[in-house]
Amino acid sequence: MPKVHLLDYVAGNIRSLVNAIEKLGYEVEWVRSPAEVKSADKLILPGVGHFGHCLTQLSNGGYTEPVKQHIRSGKPFLGICVGLQALFEGSEENSAVPGWGVIPGRLLRFDDSNKSVPHIGWNSATTVVESQSEGEGQEQCFYGLRPGSKYYYVHSYAAPYRAGELEREGWTVATAKYGDEAFVGAIGKGTTFATQFHPEKSGQAGLRVIKAFLDSKPLQPLPPRVKAPLADGLTRRIIACLDVRTNDQGDLVVTKGDQYDVREKDDAATTGGAVRNLGKPVDMARRYYEQGADEVTFLNITSFRSCPLKDLPMLEILRRTSETVFVPLTIGGGIRDTTDTDGSKVSALDVATMYFKSGADKVSIGSDAVIAAEEYYAKGENLDGTTAIEQISRAYGNQAVVVSVDPRRIYVEKPEDTKHNCLKTQFPSKEGQKYCWYQCTIKGGREGRDMDVIELVQAVEAMGAGEILLNCIDRDGSNSGFDLELIRSVKDAIKIPVIASSGAGNPEHFKEVFIETTTDAALGAGMFHRGEYTVSQVKDYLSQQNLLVRPFEAE
Repeated sequence: MPKVHLLDYVAGNIRSLVNAIEKLGYEVEWVRSPAEVKSADKLILPGVGHFGHCLTQLSNGGYTEPVKQHIRSGKPFLGICVGLQALFEGSEENSAVPGWGVIPGRLLRFDDSNKSVPHIGWNSATTVVESQSEGEGQEQCFYGLRPGSKYYYVHSYAAPYRAGELEREGWTVATAKYGDEAFVGAIGKGTTFATQFHPEKSGQAGLRVIKAFLDSKPLQPLPPRVKAPLADGLTRRIIACLDVRTNDQGDLVVTKGDQYDVREKDDAATTGGAVRNLGKPVDMARRYYEQGADEVTFLNITSFRSCPLKDLPMLEILRRTSETVFVPLTIGGGIRDTTDTDGSKVSALDVATMYFKSGADKVSIGSDAVIAAEEYYAKGENLDGTTAIEQISRAYGNQAVVVSVDPRRIYVEKPEDTKHNCLKTQFPSKEGQKYCWYQCTIKGGREGRDMDVIELVQAVEAMGAGEILLNCIDRDGSNSGFDLELIRSVKDAIKIPVIASSGAGNPEHFKEVFIETTTDAALGAGMFHRGEYTVSQVKDYLSQQNLLVRPFEAE
């Protein structure tokens, strides 16, 4: 089996990249010291997180000069995400830390005045190369990039694209566009190639890119039946969510509640109010991937206090899922400072690292984010760097931290009746109250707190969260559509992306939330688990409504 060398430094989810490489018939050999770089032929530098943190780690580890020498020698090199950014001269993310200067230019932060930042989701990497050897007009795809494909990006900083500048230096550039900003999506020259997107999380389209690098085929004929180019820009993300817990027999199952109650009601006489069992987590995740889900989220709603952290069942679920599911995976539940069964203290960052190493791309924090936000306001909106959100985002980047919010409506007669952020609703209470605020809850919705949803999302954004998973207890399991008023109010209050959740019952609800709000993604659960609709049916419907979605590409 041919080998490829992978540089091992703390760079987030490496497992998915290893799984992708092995699926393509190559064996991974780890580079764990600077001296081992010299023996590498094909070298891959992955990276997730903060530019300064990653570049400093590489420098302190003694890797910078050996890797630059590998590139100068003409050996094959692939940089992914921060691995691409390292090749430039520097980044606004940390101007004190220099890049390697292989490619001229600096990375700039996206303008968040008219769009969410980070840039998270599926976008283009557009370039077509004319062959010089296989006949006039023969189009070639650059490292497997195709005009009809979309690729998964997650970043706040990018190399701006200015037509002709990099090309005059001999680089071939594939571009993407976010809002009105064009940037470098992939770039290559000679045997050096790098992607801002994550090919290992980009489904079959991304596997094709990795294979082109591994097989040393930077240019290949563009297949004649390749789909016409999709419109440039970010697609509408459809996320499948799996609530995972143990049932009464001790098995891990996917379940779904009605206003967070996951036990059966209709047939309680025969089941004893058993936990709803809708399937096995790994099998269902694979099914949704094959239906075209853009991401899969696991929310662990079972406590495993008696289980050593290294043996947590969710770690094995992630490991097995990442072997066959090549889109982003988010895990929620238990991401906090804790004490292991042997009495040792384990930080939230260490817990998150365990999940990243097992295949997670993002971690979701719930109740602990509410407690952290309360402390943030109690300290006069000052940060001390000790919260789980701050620790994890500092090490892995804010795009790796999702905060899952569980609000419920509290009605009032008039805005003056509450100190909280209040809105006039089109859905009055049974008593005719026309105003409401959204109360934050903890412990799976069982305990309300004296904090509204706007206070919470603004606090966690300040701490470094990169995305909000916006649930709604009132709509959970209702199949009545998303709470558009809630979504609009949260989107107006923050700059980071928002995932709309709770209430989806049919494809029309997804169209409604994308047209009536500026949400960045929408999540479905029960309607998919029960087989009422598939992810592909939702996407087909949205496409028919002229909403841009990622087409699924089969092997």
